[in-house]
Amino acid sequence: MKSIVVVGSLNLDLVAYLSRMPLEGETLTGNDFATFPGGKGANQAVAAARLGANVAMVGRLGSDGFGDQLRQALQKDSVDATAVLSVEKPSGTAVILVTETGGNSIVVIPGANHALTPAELEKHADLLRNAAVILAQLEVPMNTIVRLGEMATEYGIPFILDPAPAQRLPIELLTNVTWLTPNESETKLLLGFLGEPIESEIAEDASAAAAADRLLETGVRNVILKLGSRGVYLKGLDVESVRIQPFQVQAVDTTAAGDAFNGGFAYALTQGQVPAEAARFACAVAAVSVTRAGAQPSMPTLEEVTKLLTASSAR
Repeated sequence: MKSIVVVGSLNLDLVAYLSRMPLEGETLTGNDFATFPGGKGANQAVAAARLGANVAMVGRLGSDGFGDQLRQALQKDSVDATAVLSVEKPSGTAVILVTETGGNSIVVIPGANHALTPAELEKHADLLRNAAVILAQLEVPMNTIVRLGEMATEYGIPFILDPAPAQRLPIELLTNVTWLTPNESETKLLLGFLGEPIESEIAEDASAAAAADRLLETGVRNVILKLGSRGVYLKGLDVESVRIQPFQVQAVDTTAAGDAFNGGFAYALTQGQVPAEAARFACAVAAVSVTRAGAQPSMPTLEEVTKLLTASSAR
């Protein structure tokens, strides 16, 4: 069976819990502190693996204690880490502030993640060539992601790109993207880079459609706008314009909700679901994930997602 291949970052998350976000120059007393395995790439790999997918990851770790911890976390969830190599740099880290309402603010220090260069990517060509789908994010060098898109197109593999953290995307990358999955803030930044900034919420289908249309004009094949409590909006060559409503849950920590969605979406596509069905499934994966703390620890099992979907259908 072909694997979902995730190319991206691995970070150790250093998480502080506090009542609210501090103001500039302000010192607050936190409520708690914890460390979790994270990194957008590893989060998405674990999300798909915990649902039951065969998953392999391509990435780089430091030769340090953090690296050992992050590798063990992947292996615990049966992610094939053969293509996660160690380099003589510190492992990636992320400093995360989480408020009592579940909001978060994140600072990422890339470390070893920036050692995944285009030349290093070529070492894993056989793995990529035989993937069912490829997932990527923007916590490794941009030129590596550009090359990854070229390889995905050359091999005929669907390519899902999470444009986070948001930055200007080269046209030569966008034209190789099968599914672009920005959240609302990333969508606004991407539109700003395209010279069409928007300030208001993307609340109505008309505004979501306009934003999606502009992104599609760049050459992206399909767009999924992840709009948090307003669900997701899909549009593109492989799906009709549609909004998927969110699941109502009590959020505890939204840190990796987008990663949960992407891992769930990739899993559902490989199970033969059409894009709209896969997006609804992915919304359920994300909904379960925000009900508990941490990035990778919050990723649900297939049984948990199915339970939420069944309960929602019954209502």
